[in-house]
Amino acid sequence: MHQTMEKAAKGPVQAPVTDGPDTTAAPGGLTPVPLMELTTGFWRFKVLAAAVDLGLFSVLSRSGALDAPTLGRELGLHPRPARMLLACCTALGLLIREDGRHRNAPIAEEFLVEGRPHYFGGFVRYSDRHGYAGWGRLQEAVRDNRPTTWDPDLQESAFVTADPEILDGFWEAMFTLSSFTAQALSGAYDFTAHRRLLDVGGGTGAFPVGLCRRHPHLGATVLDLPHITEMTRAKVAALGLADRIGTHDGDFLSAEPLPPGHDVILLSMILHDWDEATGRRLLEKCHAALPDGGAVIICELVLDDDETGPAPAALMGLNMLVETRSGHNYTYGEYRRWLTEAGFTDISVAPLDAAGANAALIACKIGGHRPL
Repeated sequence: MHQTMEKAAKGPVQAPVTDGPDTTAAPGGLTPVPLMELTTGFWRFKVLAAAVDLGLFSVLSRSGALDAPTLGRELGLHPRPARMLLACCTALGLLIREDGRHRNAPIAEEFLVEGRPHYFGGFVRYSDRHGYAGWGRLQEAVRDNRPTTWDPDLQESAFVTADPEILDGFWEAMFTLSSFTAQALSGAYDFTAHRRLLDVGGGTGAFPVGLCRRHPHLGATVLDLPHITEMTRAKVAALGLADRIGTHDGDFLSAEPLPPGHDVILLSMILHDWDEATGRRLLEKCHAALPDGGAVIICELVLDDDETGPAPAALMGLNMLVETRSGHNYTYGEYRRWLTEAGFTDISVAPLDAAGANAALIACKIGGHRPL
């Protein structure tokens, strides 16, 4: 130690001069910070997942602002991890700290408190317990071109062996996501000229609920598998719309035609689940089921034609590799070509600002006029 202090007293030690490259700087001021953020991105998700699983936001909603020791005791946590978790949730904008106490940020109060109408925690839990493990085997999925969240040799879909409680939370969260996408669609497209909507693979009916509330003249039908439509009927009845929104039990992938009597058909987050041939067949079925002047609407996270983005669409596409046998996120050009070759015309694009979709492609069946 004394020798080291003596050297320090004599002044800084000069670095040796070499002829090699300077390893302390990169061209153009590049730094590895963006790579660090990508590498540790899962840290952020796991903070959210842990907080949801512990019920952190629900406790704060009931109790109001609490200091770290009190909140830690409420959650049954040792003071050390409690302090760390609260710091992370605050840094990520999920909590607000004032005068040494924490309270929910608006986004957490609205979407992460159990029992709230727009509770999103179910999707967080589903992603944590189902999707996260599959993404942990992404290299395997990329090499083998097969899903990693379930075994296609042993089951029909990822939902066969999923925890029913987790699935219930998933469907509730999907209703929330789709409700906001429906709100964006209703502001981007005028449904005034339509009378009856068919929501193909419509889940628990978020789009019909949102669109029928905004357009009192509109009625709707949700086409889905029987165990799904049972949930749909319960949801629609609870919201007081059973007289305007019905259900049709069926498999839209079967050879059966789509139910008639609808002048607008919605495919929201459906086509990305399947390969091109399946998507084309479904659009042909839509064309056959519509009257002249009827419209089909595709709501998706759509890839740019050069496939350089946007990131949510590209990442959702890779999620289809992890989650499905043949799903893919497609480009605007691909959807336009499918629609044209299915017989549709007057194709337009309405940009959407929603978590579930960045665009709606609208096309008309030949022989009529698409409302603007």
